[in-house]
Amino acid sequence: MRPGFLLAEMGNGLRRNFSMFVSVVLVSMVSLFFLGIGLLAQAQVDTAKGYWYDRVQVSIFLCTPDSTDAAGCVSGAVTDEQREQIESDLQGLEPLVTEYFYESNEEAYQRFQEQFRNSSVLDSVPQESIPSSFRVNLADPSKYEVIRAAFEQAPGVDSVEDQREVVDRLFAFLGALSWGALALAVAMVVCAVLLISTTIRLTAWNRRREIAIQRMVGASAFSIHLPFVLETVVAMVLGSALAVGLLWSSVRFGVSGYLSELLAGESGLISLVNERDLWMITPFLVGGALLLAVVTAWMALLRHVRV
Repeated sequence: MRPGFLLAEMGNGLRRNFSMFVSVVLVSMVSLFFLGIGLLAQAQVDTAKGYWYDRVQVSIFLCTPDSTDAAGCVSGAVTDEQREQIESDLQGLEPLVTEYFYESNEEAYQRFQEQFRNSSVLDSVPQESIPSSFRVNLADPSKYEVIRAAFEQAPGVDSVEDQREVVDRLFAFLGALSWGALALAVAMVVCAVLLISTTIRLTAWNRRREIAIQRMVGASAFSIHLPFVLETVVAMVLGSALAVGLLWSSVRFGVSGYLSELLAGESGLISLVNERDLWMITPFLVGGALLLAVVTAWMALLRHVRV
């Protein structure tokens, strides 16, 4: 088939079905955008998990004068001897305990004031009710139960808490959001497939006379099908380009710009997704879109265009 004739057929097809062509472009753009958002969100969750799980701490809260329910607080507030014994026991748990530090009541109350400086609850909490604590880093955060068993009922210990439980809830929520974006992307891909099939069927019906003439002069099935496939590919390419452009804008101005400024210095501690991550998934997005376009168009042609 001559390239000039092929381009003319494509141009005629796009002009006659311009509204359907725009619909395919927009649906493919939205589906690929949400697919990209889901993939980038998964990458961000995995990166953040690696950062926080390495830094998760176990907090051993010591008894205050108000601590009466805990088994280790029957004698009232923690004494210096009890605190020294807890510190000695932590040293004995090396190398599981890689690092620990003691936070006094004054330091804990100062941190409490900073965290709740704009809250009315600040005036109703006396300093003596804020417990001192040991903050413990573990070589293997999954061995939290070892620390709990060793200190939960130790004299002077009010409670033992694992930050990993809070972190796990946070990442479960973030993971649900990313999977939701992927599920929405799959639904949009299904819509794109149905729309492409409908577009092929309507286009083939509008060109039924031309197809009949091509059959009469001996045109092959491939030469008849090719303009339809290329029209679909062009729509998918434009949709992919728009989706990548939206993703780049979201990463460049949303993550690298606004989110990094919002997190201030903390953004340097956690690796946020950036343009490099986007360019890594772009070939898969565009390649998958083109493969989907070719397969969907060809299957629709086999069903609706008899040669």
